[in-house]
Amino acid sequence: MSRRFSSRRFSIYVSLIFFFASSVASAQSPATTAAVSDYVKAEMQRQHIPGLSLLVVRAGKIVQAEGFGLANVELQAPVKPETVFQSGSVGKQFTATAVMMLVEEGKISLDDPLTKYFADAPPAWKDVTVRELLSHTAGFGDYPKDFDFRKDWSEAEELKLIESIPLAYSPGTKWAYSNFGYVTLGILIHRVTGEFYGDFLQQRIFQPLGMQSTRIISEADIVPNRAAGYRLVKGELKNQEWVAPMVNTTADGSLYFSILDLAKWDAALYTEKLLKRSSLDLMWTPVKLKNGQPNKGYYGFGWFIEQRAGHRCIHHDGAWQGFETAIDRYVDDQLTVVALTNLEGADPGKITQHVAEMYLAEK
Repeated sequence: MSRRFSSRRFSIYVSLIFFFASSVASAQSPATTAAVSDYVKAEMQRQHIPGLSLLVVRAGKIVQAEGFGLANVELQAPVKPETVFQSGSVGKQFTATAVMMLVEEGKISLDDPLTKYFADAPPAWKDVTVRELLSHTAGFGDYPKDFDFRKDWSEAEELKLIESIPLAYSPGTKWAYSNFGYVTLGILIHRVTGEFYGDFLQQRIFQPLGMQSTRIISEADIVPNRAAGYRLVKGELKNQEWVAPMVNTTADGSLYFSILDLAKWDAALYTEKLLKRSSLDLMWTPVKLKNGQPNKGYYGFGWFIEQRAGHRCIHHDGAWQGFETAIDRYVDDQLTVVALTNLEGADPGKITQHVAEMYLAEK
């Protein structure tokens, strides 16, 4: 189980999926919209995905927001644009935005050593900066193979565990994706603001943007339109694995959201409602290593950056607890595609990339 950015494909038999779709697509590009819907349905069958929510936004306008398949197989509940999925590592961009807000306010500096905020940290942390945590170049590792996801860790206990793991390399010299780096950023936000990072996100991002369904995961709470997560075990569909509540509150990707909320998020990123343009540009620029070369992940702060057939794309995907997600923003083309799925091992990134190609091909 991981919140890592990558997804894995399964080619295993599962029962036939019945598609229930509801759409708030605009009248624009009806031929493309229909072709995209057909493609998504076919790809879901190929990947055995129970349910998927698709968002396409062009120039700030939703052109396709559509649910496919089942949000809950047991209840035969269809996916709708309002359906709430878990974020996986797509949530990291919100953590990075929160850090950059504090940078703009002068409460954090990107080049501050971590020991400024974590006085009891190991000596090696004095060479680690906030910038390196944001860009996965700090030398931090990931959840150990023996990590107990069923233990209800306290924030202090998880920090102690992270501090006990030696750095994998000298900070700023390599790139390696690290969930623990972003867990630490959430704790950093808590220490600087005095607020749980999830409350900070709610007050400073979600509420101002009207993202009404976006929040920290809680399996105990009543969450309208919540999808169920699934996995395939020897070809049989099973419910997601249970994890302790605290493990579902960390800053490496523990959010609920819907595509309708992500449309609001996407729109805000074209403005300075949350951050100055200079801060956004910094987040969307691959961080350089100490040797002056871009990191091999072409990672900024909470986003990957790459060129796809001549189009600049900032993107991220996520995997967690029976959900796989992907967001692709072709910022120069003002095109965004999001796919949220409820099957571990699905490949929504393949879907978002192909759908973007279909819309970019329009005359």
